[in-house]
Amino acid sequence: MQFQRKDCRPPFLGLNGRLPEELFGALPTPCYILDEAALCRNGEILKKVAEHTGCKILLAQKAFSNYNAYPILAPYLAGTEASGLFEARLGAEEMPGKEVHVFCGAYREDQFEELLNYADHIVFNTPSQLAKFGPTARRAGKSVGLRVNPECSTQEGHSIYDPCAPGSRLGTTRTQWENYMTPQLEDLLDGLHFHTLCEQDSDALERTLQAVEERFGDVLPRMKWLNFGGGHHITRPGYDISRLENCILTARKKWDVEVYLEPGEACALNAGYLACRVLDILQNGRQIAVLDASAACHMPDVLEMPYRPPLYGSGEPKEKAYTYSLGGPTCLAGDIIGDYSFDSLLQEGDMLLFGDMAIYTTCKNNTFNGMPLPGIYLLNSDRKLVCLKKFGYMDFKCRLGK
Repeated sequence: MQFQRKDCRPPFLGLNGRLPEELFGALPTPCYILDEAALCRNGEILKKVAEHTGCKILLAQKAFSNYNAYPILAPYLAGTEASGLFEARLGAEEMPGKEVHVFCGAYREDQFEELLNYADHIVFNTPSQLAKFGPTARRAGKSVGLRVNPECSTQEGHSIYDPCAPGSRLGTTRTQWENYMTPQLEDLLDGLHFHTLCEQDSDALERTLQAVEERFGDVLPRMKWLNFGGGHHITRPGYDISRLENCILTARKKWDVEVYLEPGEACALNAGYLACRVLDILQNGRQIAVLDASAACHMPDVLEMPYRPPLYGSGEPKEKAYTYSLGGPTCLAGDIIGDYSFDSLLQEGDMLLFGDMAIYTTCKNNTFNGMPLPGIYLLNSDRKLVCLKKFGYMDFKCRLGK
């Protein structure tokens, strides 16, 4: 079953009625375009949640780590969340003066001392990791936390994104807490962290928070903070922000804790595009268009999720007059973006513009088959294009050797 990401707002709002070819026709394709105005709109929504509730919201860099855009987001956020050493360093360097939180499934001894130079809050996955590294983090003046697993699955059909699935390696269950936590280890803790959601509404958070209370409600009054993790689709229209705010306010009042949220997608949802062109048209039981953009290389979540990204001017299969299967130029047979319909026949050289391409793209893309990495541009607040980064042969070669 293919997953359809929920739109934050019309994904091509930033075009302001102009055609993709008119705006981006001079750019070499494929290329990513980040939309400053859309980033600001997302930031305003997040900032209001923080102001209404007193919570702190962090950018989860695993979803969006285009640091050239950090100055755009920084005024709206309390800091960054990292999944390891490199992201922690990036957050500290590129959003200076803001908090840096880090969670990793397991930390490395040869990196931990350096990590302490960048992180303010360090969250451990297990009591054994807490025992191994917690005292060092505490002596370095860091705020120490433990990720818990409330064993409350709220997702259907996407177990790869479900940290509460049976046998999960992520987070400490109450049984594991009872078996391995000691008073000495608990004394190291300032807070608890849970992350259970993936592109979900606040009703899922509400159910999760109830499960957290059932399993760890006796522990929470002894904590200074509680981190709700990410996966909150706060900036999507229809998201129940009032319910989210109630969850935050309830937790703050009930347990007297500071509340953190660390969404990645909500910060950059529908704030970018991927422009590409048609290279060839063929027919093999269906109309197929081969593009200069690859799902496998340039939008890997399309295959991993999987999901069907929005495409400017297109419709569902057979909704419009001409339906095409759109695929990349790689040797992977499954390098298929999806089926789309159009009002007119596609021609070689036509520009296509995919939306919602700011998240899980530039931070996950690759050079499989020697595919060039797309350049990255910013559509700034003046609606002018600024080149942030171009890539070439050496970016491919230098990943593999000297």
